[in-house]
Amino acid sequence: MTSVLAPQNTTLWTAIITPMLADGAIDFATFTELLREQKSAGNGVVLLGSTGEGSNLSVAERQAVVEHACSLNLLIPLMVGVGGLDLPSQLEWLAFCETQPVSSYLLVTPIYAKPGANGQRRWFEALLNAVSKPCMLYNIPSRAGVPLAEGAIVGLLGHANFWAVKESGGNAARFAELKAAYPQIAWYSGDDVLFAEHAALGAAGLVSVASNVWPQQVARWVKQGLAGEAIGDALRLASETLFIAPSPIPTKAILHYQGRIASNELRLPLCAEDLPSLAPILAKDQQLAALV
Repeated sequence: MTSVLAPQNTTLWTAIITPMLADGAIDFATFTELLREQKSAGNGVVLLGSTGEGSNLSVAERQAVVEHACSLNLLIPLMVGVGGLDLPSQLEWLAFCETQPVSSYLLVTPIYAKPGANGQRRWFEALLNAVSKPCMLYNIPSRAGVPLAEGAIVGLLGHANFWAVKESGGNAARFAELKAAYPQIAWYSGDDVLFAEHAALGAAGLVSVASNVWPQQVARWVKQGLAGEAIGDALRLASETLFIAPSPIPTKAILHYQGRIASNELRLPLCAEDLPSLAPILAKDQQLAALV
């Protein structure tokens, strides 16, 4: 019997921010409250993705984030981000995560090196072999520098831990092609702005940045979209404002303005000064306030 915490049951994953104090230390008290918000909305949580600044934190800090989230026993699915370029370091990270009661892993296409299909296949195979939980591969060419190779997908199809793909390639037509070609994989939208299109094409769910700010509203939109109901432009238009600067800069800015986090502090190379204006986000937030 499938557990309610099994990732296969989760249609909305919030790629959660890592809140920080003004001195740059992780704000675990606020982190607890943010996780409880997601539980109240019925959302799963991705820890230490790009939205959570996972690549910018030390190993000790990343371990502390995972341990803290798990210690709360909130009974929500927790997915942990895995990404980088040094395979031994990623295997060490997974060995630690395997000691924690997490639900799944998000495996990012290797960054910077721009590996081909065979390199990607062997990289992912090494990671998949190192864990006992379902894994979601992450296609994010705008960050990784290279798309998830179709040849790598083909080579990994039979692996017991290959469960899903988070598709953030920015092309709905390509999403449709991949889903049709590999229906045995759960295809998740990795783009709030394109979710309505992905849902119409049969997405299994959404991995969201916007649900940090609007957890209840996004949960409702995802439920409606996956049920085939029209969700209009509200989610798309609101989400667009969270990407007017590199994510998660705008998300932290609006959460700080709302008083939901103590500081909009980020880790370099991310910098709050790169947000040109909070006004577009505030305008959409005011419009959505009545939709709770």
